[in-house]
Amino acid sequence: MTLPRVITRPGRRVRCAGLSSPLPGASASSVLHTPEPLGGARLSECRRPRVYVDERERGSGVPEALAELGAAVIYTMAGVGDYIVSDRVAIERKTMHDLAESLFDGRLFDQARRLTEYYEIPVLLIEGDLTRLEEYTSRGQQIRLALAALALDYGIRILWSLNQRETARIIYNLACREQYGSRRSVVVHRKPRLDKLWMQQLYVVQSLPGVGPKLAERLLEKFGSIEAICRASIVELERVLGYERAQRVYRVLHTPYRSPGKPDT
Repeated sequence: MTLPRVITRPGRRVRCAGLSSPLPGASASSVLHTPEPLGGARLSECRRPRVYVDERERGSGVPEALAELGAAVIYTMAGVGDYIVSDRVAIERKTMHDLAESLFDGRLFDQARRLTEYYEIPVLLIEGDLTRLEEYTSRGQQIRLALAALALDYGIRILWSLNQRETARIIYNLACREQYGSRRSVVVHRKPRLDKLWMQQLYVVQSLPGVGPKLAERLLEKFGSIEAICRASIVELERVLGYERAQRVYRVLHTPYRSPGKPDT
């Protein structure tokens, strides 16, 4: 059974396939909490579903909440998606701030494209209150239109949560539905095959914080090589990236690596 496409706004009445009546003020998690049988199994039968979590989600609070719910959390360098719950479902998690930032630096649609290339059911899980969107950006209408494009043009399922714990509950329920309801295995689809040198260069630069395809191309055109980007000063980076993003990129490039298990000296 295919998961229903659901786009909800807090405080709105929504109707979802499989529900007999609208739910006043329903959030995505309340829709997913329904004990409807799926593939002969119920959510109550779910025991320790596996969730593959991208390393970049460490410290977000969501993996810890998943573990408290009983999920087996397995960290990996996913490459595509933040949380993988089956061979067909991958979830990209974004806070309201990251949603706004990723749209305007070009990452959002690139991430959507890669999700749809590798997973049959791509999910964008947005964490925060949509009614407060204008507190994060003055271009709220552009974000709403972008979300409509993701749903209509890319087939992205868009879900909402209010905080990390609700995010974890949604991911946990999706994992249960996939692994116990539909009997799906968990498969992490790795990064795409990059045959051309320029594609590899763009891929490396896009891994920098806040850098999407457009900014990666601008950096390489400005500096000429990845080595030159690494040698650039904060002032030089700022001319392309802006002050805050340049600070973050410079810190990643120049801070000595410290293993997570290594004590401070």
